[in-house]
Amino acid sequence: MKQISDNLFQKRWGVFNHFLYGEPGSTPRSNTDESDWNERVNALDVEKIASNLHEMGAGYYFITIMQGRKYMIAPNETFDKIAGTKPGEACAKRDLISDLYDALSKYKIDLYLYYTGDGPYKDEEIGKKFGYIEPRQNNVTMEFVQRWVDVLREYSVRYGEKICGWWFDGCYELFGYREELLKPYYDAVKAGNPKAVCAFNNGVRTELHKWYRDEEFTAGEFNDFEYVPDTRFVDGAQAHIFGTTRHFHGWNGLGRLVQTRRKVESCATTRLHSQGECKWRRCYGGYCHSPRRIV
Repeated sequence: MKQISDNLFQKRWGVFNHFLYGEPGSTPRSNTDESDWNERVNALDVEKIASNLHEMGAGYYFITIMQGRKYMIAPNETFDKIAGTKPGEACAKRDLISDLYDALSKYKIDLYLYYTGDGPYKDEEIGKKFGYIEPRQNNVTMEFVQRWVDVLREYSVRYGEKICGWWFDGCYELFGYREELLKPYYDAVKAGNPKAVCAFNNGVRTELHKWYRDEEFTAGEFNDFEYVPDTRFVDGAQAHIFGTTRHFHGWNGLGRLVQTRRKVESCATTRLHSQGECKWRRCYGGYCHSPRRIV
């Protein structure tokens, strides 16, 4: 029987790119001017990214729309209306998502997007307008979810079938998430593309698990590549691993590169033979222009 996750499975492996407002986590922090967000977004060379990914043989590519702060990689009128921001102040003027699709589609590389379940909580003033700030513990409300999902829906409907799937971070049980609070995100994705697949992250685990009842692939966040799934599906969801090529020291500093080319190739081969999926996590700030090769 054909599965909605078959396309992801056939692509085999991909690359995940954190592209955020700050400098790369592996470099020393400095006093950066956050007002240059548009300049940073404009500088991202999508053609080089697509070319590098094609040369690497990656089947798909994930990029963060945002994480924790107000800075978004594409325009969003709904966000600006709720946050009270002007176009370009928080949401980039450039539609980086559309430009990435155009570049990646030349090589038949699928585009996936990263979104969060905790919104711009680090920007206290804007976070309050959405209804969610620190401390993030067992306090997510449907009121917040509905506002934040409205932003998601604008993106989902705008891009439609250009987006093959979504990976939702920060949808933790610790924050108070449960089935009824996850469903609006899932429904917003399907409003734009009924064939798009979804995964909801409930934190780093020691084995794969399915968090939302209807998600089509597992979030699968690991800080290494040691786990190997023994079946293609986990409770009906495509087995999928989200790992890192670096020794992980937290988001304020990613340590040295520990996954060599030989080890990455070995890990990928093992997981693909077990019918699982894998993507490698690389983290970049606004100063990075393209992912470097990892295989």
